[in-house]
Amino acid sequence: GTGSSILSALQDLFWLSKSKVEKQLQVISVLQWVLTFLIMGIACTLILMYILCTDCWAIAALYLAWLVFDWNTPKKGGRRSQWVRNWAIWRYFRDYFPIRLVKTHNLLTTRNYIFGYHPHGIMGLGAFCNFSTEATGVSQKFPGIRPYLATLAGNFRMPILRDYLMSGGICPVNRDSIDYILSKNGSGNAIIIVVGGAAESLNCTPGKNSVTLKNRKGFVKLALRHGADLVPVYSFGENEVYKQVIFEEGSWGRWVQKKFQKHIGFAPCIFHGRGLFSSNTWGLLPYPKPITTVVGEPITIPKIDNPSQREVDFYHSIYVDSLIKLFDKYKSKFGLPETEVLEVN
Repeated sequence: GTGSSILSALQDLFWLSKSKVEKQLQVISVLQWVLTFLIMGIACTLILMYILCTDCWAIAALYLAWLVFDWNTPKKGGRRSQWVRNWAIWRYFRDYFPIRLVKTHNLLTTRNYIFGYHPHGIMGLGAFCNFSTEATGVSQKFPGIRPYLATLAGNFRMPILRDYLMSGGICPVNRDSIDYILSKNGSGNAIIIVVGGAAESLNCTPGKNSVTLKNRKGFVKLALRHGADLVPVYSFGENEVYKQVIFEEGSWGRWVQKKFQKHIGFAPCIFHGRGLFSSNTWGLLPYPKPITTVVGEPITIPKIDNPSQREVDFYHSIYVDSLIKLFDKYKSKFGLPETEVLEVN
């Protein structure tokens, strides 16, 4: 009857509204992360300096005193918070793309691991969501394993940002931090290193699957020194979420990028995604493209205190072969043609 029709219409309207609210929450969750990535460190530094010049200077002074006292915490495993890692906002972040974590093998809690994450993309969105939050269930899929996503050490010199990053289990990508986690923090640790780094980010563009790996062997040497197993990880779709202006080798643009990379540690990229209110305009929001992160089979690594270059090269070649095999095995399942080849630079 008429009553049933009205009720049905109201139910349709309710679900439509709920869907729209969820979409907006997804956009907000991603926007806050993008702004965190781009400006939070600088903004917090400027705010702290401003407060020092006001009547509330004591608050800033107390924080700076705490900062000095707490300076070495990032190098000692940080200060992760399960509460922060389980925030609902990360689930909306996950669903925006969506992002998915695929487990292919079990990991022993009696071993330590170095995950090589590929490719970098513009912001490493898949690496963050999968390993610095619980949105994709990393702790359930790898029980007993503590993931530590390694990022630029300079981020941990920024007030407030350093604490925010540590709460997610993020650590500096330097030898002191990695040595501590792999040698003084027990077993069951997994350090995720985005091996290609800033150099790889300069070449990421939709439709391109390439990694900067041929001359990246430091992570293999670290694995040998600590006897930590190597795990190849490939994130299908990481390069699809932003469009970037690629400067040719020898151009002024690439020269500027390489100078920044050499002296500061990151390379400025000219990129864009979609707009905040419309997918048809340019903006800072990434395009909502699926990102699927596949964690491959661990490679057993012996403990060698002072590995020779020959030993490093040997295990590096095994790692490269394993990454290519992982890519080839899953590429067609996640939307790539069988003819697609992973370019290793």
